[in-house]
Amino acid sequence: MARSKEASASSKSLVLIAFVLAIAALYAGRQLFIPIALATVFAFLLTPFVSLLEKLRFGRVPAVVTVLVLTFMLAGVVTWGVANQLVQVMDNLADYKSNLDTKIRSLRTHSNGSLSRATETIEDLSKEIASVPGQISSSHTQEKDSRTPRAVHPIPVQVAAPPSNFVQDLRELLGPLAEPMEIAVIVIIFTLFMLIKREDLRNRAIRLAGKGQLNTMTQALDDAGKRLSRYLLMQFLVNAGYGLLFAVALYFVGVPHVLLWGVFAGILRFVPYVGSPIAAALPIAMAVAVFPGWREAEIIFGVFLVLELTVANVVEPPLYGAHTGISSLAILVAAVFWASLWGPVGLVLSTPLTVCLIVLGRHVPQLKFLEVVLGDEPVLLPEQCFYQRLLAMDQIEARAIAESYLKENSLEDLYDAVILPALRLADQDHHTDGLDDATRSFMFQTVRELIEDLGEEVEEEAQDRRVEADPNSQEPAPELAPLGISVACIPATGGFDELVAAMLTQLLAQAGARARDFKAGAAEEVLREVSAQRFDVVCVSSISSVAVGHARFLCKRFRASAPSLQIILGLWSFESNTARQRLGPGCPGDIVTSLSHALNQIRKLENPTNEQNNSVESENSSQTTPV
Repeated sequence: MARSKEASASSKSLVLIAFVLAIAALYAGRQLFIPIALATVFAFLLTPFVSLLEKLRFGRVPAVVTVLVLTFMLAGVVTWGVANQLVQVMDNLADYKSNLDTKIRSLRTHSNGSLSRATETIEDLSKEIASVPGQISSSHTQEKDSRTPRAVHPIPVQVAAPPSNFVQDLRELLGPLAEPMEIAVIVIIFTLFMLIKREDLRNRAIRLAGKGQLNTMTQALDDAGKRLSRYLLMQFLVNAGYGLLFAVALYFVGVPHVLLWGVFAGILRFVPYVGSPIAAALPIAMAVAVFPGWREAEIIFGVFLVLELTVANVVEPPLYGAHTGISSLAILVAAVFWASLWGPVGLVLSTPLTVCLIVLGRHVPQLKFLEVVLGDEPVLLPEQCFYQRLLAMDQIEARAIAESYLKENSLEDLYDAVILPALRLADQDHHTDGLDDATRSFMFQTVRELIEDLGEEVEEEAQDRRVEADPNSQEPAPELAPLGISVACIPATGGFDELVAAMLTQLLAQAGARARDFKAGAAEEVLREVSAQRFDVVCVSSISSVAVGHARFLCKRFRASAPSLQIILGLWSFESNTARQRLGPGCPGDIVTSLSHALNQIRKLENPTNEQNNSVESENSSQTTPV
C-alpha cells in the first residue's frame, strides 16, 4: 500500500515536471514553435482546397504548390496594401492634431468647472512633487563637482568592425521587416511539407497514440482532422467576410484607409472577447481625428454593433455551432497563456491552438485530460452532479439540478436517469463504508421532499393543461389510456427502497392507476394489508444488491398466500440479463430494472388479451410471404 502511494506521488511529480519543462521549451524555442504552429493551422485550413484540386486530377505536389502560391500571393498583396496604409496613417498623425485639440477643448468647456479646477490643482501639485528630486540631485551634483578635480577623459579608440556577409547585409537592408519575412519563409516550407506528407504524419500519430486500437484511432483521427479543417475554414471565412463588410461600411462612411481597418477587424476577431471591440475602436478613433463632428464615429459604432450581433447570433451557429467547444474560462486562460509565451502571434492563435488541443484530448486516450480541462462539455453526468450535491449536503443546488433536467424531460425520465442512478451510487457507497449515517439520512430526507414537491408541480401543470383544453373537464387525461388496475409498491428494505417505491407509486397515480406505497416492515403485516385492500399487482422494489435475497423471499410469500396475484420484482441496480441470472429460473414474478419498464409491464398485465392478440398477429404476419 505504501509503495503504491509512493508510486502515485512519484508519477504526479513526473507529470508536473514534464508540464513545466514543456512550458519552458515552448518559451525558449518560440522562434521554432511559432512557425510550426502557424504552419499547422495553415495546413488544416488549406487541406480542403488541396483535396479539391486532387479530385480534379491534380497531382499531390502540383495541387499543394498551386494552393500555396495563390494563398501567399493573396496574403502578400493584402499585406503590402496594409503596410502602405499604416505608413500613411503614421505620416498623417500631425495633420490630425489640430482637430483633436479642438475636440478636447470643446470637451473641457462642457465639463464641470469644479472638476476641472480640481484636476488642474492635482496636476500642478504632481509637477511640484516631481521637480523636488531633480532639484536635490542637481544641488548635490554641483557640490560634488566643486570638491572633486576635473577628470581626464581617455581618448576613444575605434576598432575596425569585421566584414559583414550577405545575410547580415540583407537583414540590415530589410530592417524591421527581416524577422517577419524569415518567419513567413519558414511557415511556407513547413506548410508545404505538412500538406505533402499529411498521410505520413497521420500514420505516425496513429502509431504513437493507437496502442493496438488501429481501426478506432484511424477513424477518430480522420474524423478529427476533417472536423478541425472545416472549423478553421469556416472561422477564417466568417472573419474574412466580417472584415470585408466592415471595410465596405467604413468606405461609405468616408473613413480613410479602409483596407487597414478591415484587415485588422478580420485578424483581431480571432482574439476572444476583446478582439472585436479593439478592431472597432481603431476606426472610431480615426473618425474622431479626421471628421469635425461626432456623427461618423457614432455611425461606425452602430455598424459594429449590428455586424457583431448578426455574425455572432445568426451566421456562426449554423456554420460551426453556437460555441467553439471551449469553456469561457479556458478561452481567457488560453489567450493569456499563449500571449505570454509567443506575444501577439500567440494571442491570435490562442483559440485555434486550444481547439486543436481539445480535439486531441477527445480522440487520444493519453490526452483525455485536455478535453476535461479545456472543453465546455459537462464533465459529470446529471446523476453524478445530483449525487455530488447531495454528498455536499447542498439541498438548494441539488433541487436546481433536478428542476433544470425536468424542464426538458418528463418526470419519468428524471426518476429513471437522474434520481434512481444517484440513489444507486449512494447505496453502493453506503455498503462500502463510504457514506456515513448522517449524510445518508440527509439524502433520504432531501430526495423524499423532492419527490413529493415535483409530483405536486407536475400534477398542477397537468391540471392547468386540462383546464386550458376543456375548462369543464374534471377527469384526468393522461397521454396514454388510464390504468384501471391497483398496484401495491412494497420496498424490500427500508431507506432508499422506500424512495423508489414512492416514485413508482407517483408515476402510476399520474397514469390513472390506484397505487399505494408501503413502509418496510414485517412480511406478515404487509401480506395482511395487501390481502385486505385486494390489490391486482404487487411490485417489490430493491435498489440494494445485498437485499435481492430478501426481495425474492417476499415475492415467494406473496405467491404462496395469493396464487392469482400478479407479482413484479424491481431490481434497480442490475441490468435485465444480470438480474435474471442472479435470481435463477425459479423467480416467482416478472423482473424489471427501470421505472419505465415497470410501467410498461403493468400495462401488459392489465391487458393480457390485447398482448396475446398482438403477438398472434405478429406471428401471422411473419409467416405470410409476399406474392
